Amino acid sequence: MLPSIRQLAKDLRISVITTKRAYDELEQDGFVYTVAGKGSYVAAKNTGIIREGQLKEIEEHMREILRLAPACELTGDDLQEQFRVIIEEEYRT
Repeated sequence: MLPSIRQLAKDLRISVITTKRAYDELEQDGFVYTVAGKGSYVAAKNTGIIREGQLKEIEEHMREILRLAPACELTGDDLQEQFRVIIEEEYRT
């Protein structure tokens, strides 16, 4: 169970309104749920949202690699081969 909105606001020395907004956003995003008269609880892990964020981060890194590759005269095939080598090294250990 999460602390009450009032208690968290007091502990953090911030506005109750700010805390309420944060709880509302967390609930909207599926990270918490609220039971009237009982309080707020952490929701079961929403793996879809987490995975989506991780995939976006991976894509950003891949795009950065593509921006850097021409300076080293690397082709798409070169990058794929390099990636295969790295995967083999990582999974060997």
